[in-house]
Amino acid sequence: MTLPFDMKFCHRCATPLVLAHTGGHYRPRCPACGLVVYLDPKVVAAAVVASDGCVLLVQRNMEPGIGLWALPAGHVDRGEVVEGAVRREVLEETGLHVSAGALVGLYSEAGQQVILAAYDVNLLGGVPKPDEVEVRDVRFFPLGELPALAFPRDKVIIRDWRRLRASRRRSPADTDGV
Repeated sequence: MTLPFDMKFCHRCATPLVLAHTGGHYRPRCPACGLVVYLDPKVVAAAVVASDGCVLLVQRNMEPGIGLWALPAGHVDRGEVVEGAVRREVLEETGLHVSAGALVGLYSEAGQQVILAAYDVNLLGGVPKPDEVEVRDVRFFPLGELPALAFPRDKVIIRDWRRLRASRRRSPADTDGV
């Protein structure tokens, strides 16, 4: 099977790409470093999961940021509803069941191929357990004691999430439907 695009080599290590079944689809993948190439601009769904004044973080088991901590997040599949991707990614990475709540914000950076949609989610249940492929560990951290984060934007998202939560406490009425 030939690759259906003109990118033939891994942009990370220059190894020739192969077509591999990854995440339910055939995608270009590097057999040397494992990089999966997503050709279309991607939306990433991220979740802020809170419990008892702590926020849930996952310790990454892959690059970028291997060994560092991040919010649970992942790519939205073509045809998938973003809120559904939030639920799926949290379950896959952490073993926890959540429902998507308010949108914290949309985040993009010049030169980056992803747009990140971050949600305030409601914890429904489950036991924290890493998937061991993408995630080494899953923990709740007090907001004042966050570990080294893999992505600087996660700190911005947590700041924005705290502002969102604070504004809701001050607001006398729910304005979600307005």
